[in-house]
Amino acid sequence: MANLYYKGDLNVLKGKRIAIIGYGIQGRAQALNMRDSGLDVVLGLRRDGKSWSQAVSEGFKVYSIDEAVKISNIVLMLIPDMVQPEIYHNYVKDNLKPGMALGFAHGFNVHFNLIKPPGYVDVFMVAPKSPGAKVREEYVNGRGVPSLVAIYQNYTGKALDIALAIAEAIGSTRAGVIETTFKEETETDLIGEQIVLVGGLIELIRNGFECLTELGYQPEVAYFEVLNEAKLIMDLIWAKGLVGMLERVSETARYGGLTVGPKVIDEHVKENMRKAALNVVNGSFTREWIEEYRSGAENLNKLLNNLRKHKIEIVGKQLREMMRFNT
Repeated sequence: MANLYYKGDLNVLKGKRIAIIGYGIQGRAQALNMRDSGLDVVLGLRRDGKSWSQAVSEGFKVYSIDEAVKISNIVLMLIPDMVQPEIYHNYVKDNLKPGMALGFAHGFNVHFNLIKPPGYVDVFMVAPKSPGAKVREEYVNGRGVPSLVAIYQNYTGKALDIALAIAEAIGSTRAGVIETTFKEETETDLIGEQIVLVGGLIELIRNGFECLTELGYQPEVAYFEVLNEAKLIMDLIWAKGLVGMLERVSETARYGGLTVGPKVIDEHVKENMRKAALNVVNGSFTREWIEEYRSGAENLNKLLNNLRKHKIEIVGKQLREMMRFNT
């Protein structure tokens, strides 16, 4: 059973300044939550970046990235994965001092050696299992989103205490925090995104829509059946689990789902999932993605534009504008 934590000691961070690098969705949410928890938070941003003025207008002290690192004890890298190595090497690395702590919200760059922290700092991760907007929303409402915590390097012997205190400050200990490793968090996150959460769901929904429309059913009805209702089913699964969802749908849906579902998502599909997972574990996906990103992401943009032109997207946009179910 994994180690679970429901408390972090904010006194661990007393007298320490935290530099948050980045003020995007996740950076802003965590910065606001930490400040509201009474912590000393500064922002490290590019001077020509659009987030600089926003952070200032919301009451933060904002510095250039290298200056923010120099004046802080803890540095949190909350910028997109593919930007992190450049920012780290140009502005962070040479300004880290012995005994400082370097934190991440995703293990990607450290696990795949794109960022190699020096041996004289703590390296930890607090990974909220939610988009940044939800991190903020739940905190404001007196709740929190679950997080994963991991320690990569424990130079001071207090890395876990620091990670749990950060988790406390952003509200995650209210929900529960699970201890993991950089390897496990990174690989499960990438694999889950590809085979289920993003890639798997997109292909399941798209193929279901095409199946119905190719049989002659109206695209509007098909949209509701395979996409709109998917949200309602996922809400039930989220709240009650798989069996709890089945207990709350009709007996016909229950029987059809349990008997036909395994014929659709069969061992052949599972084998494809295994292959995708191994490509994450052996680094093939990371090498492919780095090359794609550095070459301008032409293939990614092409795939996104193709999906944007798909009938399900066109019909869905029209329905969402015409009807009041999504307001």
